[in-house]
Amino acid sequence: MPVRLADPDHNLSGIVSLAAQCDEAGAALAVFPELCLSGYAIDDLRQQDALLDRVLSAIDRLRQASTSWNAVIVAGAPLAHRGCLYNCAIVFHRGRILGIVPKSYLPNYREFYESRQFTAGLGVTGETMRLSGESIPFGTDLLFEAEDLPGFVLSLEICEDLWVPCPPSTFLALAGATVIANPSASTITIGKSEDRHLLCRAQSQRALCAYVYAAAGAGESTTDVAWDGQVSVYEAGRLLNESSRFPREAQMTLADIDLDLLRQERMRMGSFHDCARALDSRSWRRIGFTLSPPGGDIGFHRIVPRFPFVPEDATRLDRDCYEAWTIQVRALIQRLESSGARRAVIGVSGGLDSTLALLVAARAADELGWPRDRVAAYTMPGFATGEASLGLAHALMNALGVESNELDIRPTALEMLRTIGHPFASGEAVHDVTFENVQAGLRTDFLFRLANQRKGIVIGTGDLSELALGWCTYGVGDQMAHYNVNAGMPKTLIQHLIRWLARKEDLGPEAPAILEDIVSAEITPELVPADSAGVQKTEDRIGPYALQDFTLYYVLRYGFRPSKIAFLALQAWEDPDKGAWPAHFPERAKRAYDRAEITHWLDVFLRRFFGFSQFKRSAMPNGPKLSPGGSLSPRGEWRAPSDGTAAAWLAELDGIRE
Repeated sequence: MPVRLADPDHNLSGIVSLAAQCDEAGAALAVFPELCLSGYAIDDLRQQDALLDRVLSAIDRLRQASTSWNAVIVAGAPLAHRGCLYNCAIVFHRGRILGIVPKSYLPNYREFYESRQFTAGLGVTGETMRLSGESIPFGTDLLFEAEDLPGFVLSLEICEDLWVPCPPSTFLALAGATVIANPSASTITIGKSEDRHLLCRAQSQRALCAYVYAAAGAGESTTDVAWDGQVSVYEAGRLLNESSRFPREAQMTLADIDLDLLRQERMRMGSFHDCARALDSRSWRRIGFTLSPPGGDIGFHRIVPRFPFVPEDATRLDRDCYEAWTIQVRALIQRLESSGARRAVIGVSGGLDSTLALLVAARAADELGWPRDRVAAYTMPGFATGEASLGLAHALMNALGVESNELDIRPTALEMLRTIGHPFASGEAVHDVTFENVQAGLRTDFLFRLANQRKGIVIGTGDLSELALGWCTYGVGDQMAHYNVNAGMPKTLIQHLIRWLARKEDLGPEAPAILEDIVSAEITPELVPADSAGVQKTEDRIGPYALQDFTLYYVLRYGFRPSKIAFLALQAWEDPDKGAWPAHFPERAKRAYDRAEITHWLDVFLRRFFGFSQFKRSAMPNGPKLSPGGSLSPRGEWRAPSDGTAAAWLAELDGIRE
């Protein structure tokens, strides 16, 4: 917001205009820069009585103007108290001044010399100040709590307070503040914007809070310094929105803060509360207010990524792929060495999961100094194995130079079906779950016996998404292995990782084209023969992995309600032209999902995840965690009863069904 130096009346007009716009946009909080009523860069004019009188008048008029706004307004002004002048941030709401917070730390180095005019607010607690005819809470111990919006607890620090080794916001967050506002008058020099981002991001991450930073800009004196008016909003380390810099006109930067997310993050992090208990000796004043947030649709000012496990930025996607790949390889190396295994034994289907696991095993062999033929790979065609996938499996094994084997399971499977009296053995086209699991089980059974015979360990291939949905055969089936390198890998990231490996890794001249064919193929278990409708399609049964991974992330990381997950999914998926897609995402695969599709597949997820499949995860083999979104290991991160029910989640979802 442009200011006029030492002109509170002019500055008040700008604040009122912009605050009204914020309120009209549905904002719950509007933060203006440090000393915005007087201007920051006025030096000794701060101590002039004529100016201070006009500041007091402007404060009272701003209080009166706020009567018609729902938004909480934070504005800065110099205020005299008990013979001292303080650099203050004032909190207004619906005709009240809720409190006044003085700046704790005054910069007195380089271009700053605030101690010449101001007194530091550090240690000022439990006091009141007479303002607008009322006694107003004054001090650095104030928390402003919305009584009708759970989780909205506002506290303030001012500019330099963020730059010190122990920012006041750390202690305010531990006392319960979820939103920290920082009215700032930070001068701009080359590279300083990046420093501010670093500080705001780190503080919001460490304090598990939202951090709203608003710096002074146009109109401040450029006698010896300059200003850029930078505004940023962070939430637990994530940048939600930022302003353009060096604006000449007033601008409004909006962001939606997720208070549920902050609450869930703090609830999970016990050490956060351990720190809070260490501060029990401090006393804090909680000032309640009724926000009366608007109802209905007021817009949505937040970007919801379609793929929470897959970053949209190409550079970060490269980094994530490198880290995921290296974690998998190094984890497998550790297990091969510690077990004394002489071989890695793996089943290869020509699908995504086994392809990635085979690539991991091959690289682990390289780093161990093993010849590639100590990776014993087996493709095991069954009754529904297609020529295309079988050909891709052979091509990949040959391209990587691993030991390539084909073991036809059909004779053994037919004998087992005959022994148990299954109709298929008598020629009937009965393709039930028994028919499917006989094949899946035999493949794993053979791999374990081969590992015994060849002094190796079985490398698991099932991924995080399949584990969440229970899309695996329990016990002697693809649920089991000696070590599963894909246990922490969501399906939506696997395709990107394989493409990344094709681009970045030296896999030989033939492998990249083979990998592209594998990534482009239909996802199918190939356990049931194709019919007039085509091959068996996994996503027709358990839902699109794009949606199911979306749900998994918000269930596992944040424990959100189904209704909230559905809302977020609709924001992410209802319009394919809105928002960014991950780098290298195929155009042909870009699509939308409507509310009915989202709620249908969310229902499927809830029933399978909470009501059915935990027993498979309770007995899952070892494997490395990969994503900050979480893992499903009962030893590492996710603990749940194997005999649980999905009733509570389904009942909550029922409330939003059309």
